[in-house]
Amino acid sequence: MTPVSSHSPHGQSTLRTVQVLGGGNAGSSAHVRSLAAGLVARGVRVTVCAPVEADRIYDFSGAGAEHVHVPRSSDPGSVAALRAACTGADLVHAHGLHASFRAALALAGRSTPLIVTWHSRAHVEGARAHFLRLLERRVVRAAAVVLGTTSDLVDRARRAGARDARLAAVALPGRRTSAEPAEPDLARPKIRAELGAIGRPLLMAVGSLDPQRGYDVLLDAARAWRGLDPMPLVAIAGEGPLRTALQRRIEEEGLPVRLIGRRDDVGELLAAADLALLPSRWESRSVLAQEALHARVPLVATAVGGVPELVGDAAELVPPGDAEAFADAVVRLLGDPERRELLAEQGLRQAATWPTEDETVAQVLSVYDELTQPRPLI
Repeated sequence: MTPVSSHSPHGQSTLRTVQVLGGGNAGSSAHVRSLAAGLVARGVRVTVCAPVEADRIYDFSGAGAEHVHVPRSSDPGSVAALRAACTGADLVHAHGLHASFRAALALAGRSTPLIVTWHSRAHVEGARAHFLRLLERRVVRAAAVVLGTTSDLVDRARRAGARDARLAAVALPGRRTSAEPAEPDLARPKIRAELGAIGRPLLMAVGSLDPQRGYDVLLDAARAWRGLDPMPLVAIAGEGPLRTALQRRIEEEGLPVRLIGRRDDVGELLAAADLALLPSRWESRSVLAQEALHARVPLVATAVGGVPELVGDAAELVPPGDAEAFADAVVRLLGDPERRELLAEQGLRQAATWPTEDETVAQVLSVYDELTQPRPLI
């Protein structure tokens, strides 16, 4: 494959990019791994700056990139390490707010273009919310281009003062495409037996146990399902700070809910489920929603953030924070197999409209080309 030509002032024969991750949440880290592999395959030199533990999980080096350990943002040496790693780069691409802020500091006084991708947004209140807005303004004004994975993130960047903000929906890395037929899942009976969902519907939710996920509303909704026969079982895969409080409610109220901890078999869990549940207060490009539609599992979700744009008509959407509406949507679907089958088919069609990994890489590379091509003399 012919290397991508670089027009940098450094006279390099190939384009050199630096990808910057902070703590590296699962979505942005998987995206950077996929992006690095795609860029390297196109002849681009890629350096990934991330904590060493992120490289152990996502194996950036295995994708053909150079990995440079840069400590988390709380480490005072992180900006200096990042500045050294970015020396000689044609452009720097940072993922997430805190990584972007450190990249902006590291590039201070240099002409190296900075691209920022916002995969999600933080949820804070009070003084911290004010600080977050200041941080966002500082980042977007330092960036040549801000890429948002959802339209509302693009709008947020523009409100914060971005000179160039664009929608750049990212693919779900490493997943079967909707064009490929799903093989019969032999693990389904085993998983349902393990969770205690033999002869009863299994409802699956996945995500960290924190306030943003809306699990308090899900537990409110679960009270309405206690009267169903058979009574559905809700399984929640994930860990987080609310585990103790949620478990206490489940026990005190006798709710048909199980917290099953962090799992590495989410695909199999979803394939075994009758419905997928997403009660979040905000989401960008929800991984659970994408996995559910790919797996032909009907989804009940809150109409927040990037969810409506992501799923279209292929899910039951309800207002956020409305436990009654959420409970009613689940009951209706459980009692309507034809509607479930329709959503399963619509889900596959909707998933086919999402960008592939190859398309995601091509879009990002086109932005890189814009920023590194020499401008014509006037």
